[in-house]
Amino acid sequence: MSPRGHTTSDWERRFRAPVSFLPEWSPDAPDRIVYAGVGKSREEIAYALKSDILMFNVESSQELQLISDVASNMGVEARVALRINPDVDPRTHPYISTGLKKSKFGIDISQAVEAYELALDLPRVRMVGIHQHIGSQITEVGPFVDALGKIAALIPELRALGVDIRYLDVGGGLGITYKDEEPPILRVFAEALIGVVKDLDCTIVLEPGRVIAGNAGILVTRVLYTKQTPTKHFLVVDAGMNDLIRPSLYGSYHAIIPVHRVEGIPNLTADVVGPICESGDFLAKDRELPAVQPGDLLAVMSAGAYGFTMASNYNGRPRLPEVLGKGDRYLVIRRRESYEDLIRGEEIPEEL
Repeated sequence: MSPRGHTTSDWERRFRAPVSFLPEWSPDAPDRIVYAGVGKSREEIAYALKSDILMFNVESSQELQLISDVASNMGVEARVALRINPDVDPRTHPYISTGLKKSKFGIDISQAVEAYELALDLPRVRMVGIHQHIGSQITEVGPFVDALGKIAALIPELRALGVDIRYLDVGGGLGITYKDEEPPILRVFAEALIGVVKDLDCTIVLEPGRVIAGNAGILVTRVLYTKQTPTKHFLVVDAGMNDLIRPSLYGSYHAIIPVHRVEGIPNLTADVVGPICESGDFLAKDRELPAVQPGDLLAVMSAGAYGFTMASNYNGRPRLPEVLGKGDRYLVIRRRESYEDLIRGEEIPEEL
């Protein structure tokens, strides 16, 4: 959305959220929930079973046995898919690659049949699907097709064993434009996947995240100080790595632009840094930006995914509010934390 009075630039069109809708969902629709993750606890499994979610995406044989145990104790049935690791390189950052043989995620595809055979023998476990997810911020169709092709080839073999594969969870991971990436548009992505799965007679489950939310959100920060040393310019802002950790964690690029555009200001090359007492606390390094002044607002773009969800209270900093823009209205959808929130869960034992 461009500021009032401005036309929408090519740059803004590139960074606009690629979809304008969210799927209909409500908290009382657990049959649309799949539960993934390598470290599910007994308590979490019990809660998911009580909620009657669609299925668990199971990542190890021990987890499978624990789900069977918990479901048996509760007298319920657990619907399960196994997350299979197809050993496909997603060609993304190593920290967000999840489908390689060395990854902690999933069950190696060479052990998949053995894992399904184990599942068939476990009480209170009903095998209903198969799952794969190879990484995040993937900007090519090829890795998705390669991984899904391996999974698709496995399905007839599993059905021959008596596994009723109803759901094929193809995961997520489609990337967005942060700088100059050119990820495939959704239609191209969908057509490529349909070409692999169209004859499998499965309900397809898709887990889009970043591609929906990433370019739908920005982080707004205020310039506190400008600082020049013999070798560097710094823009010290009031947002830090606790608010948006991706640049510090991954070296990730987020475009940064002034909220209020002023023509004719010179540019300078500066590090945009936060108030956290870490040298790794930065939002950008050696970035060419307009020579903004203290009090000016900057928009850190593409912060709608892996922004607030990865935020913390490090350095005793309350987390930010989240504000939804709807037409010409602004709605607070998560309130700003207070200093009281920081200590709300703390208590001093009486004997001290």
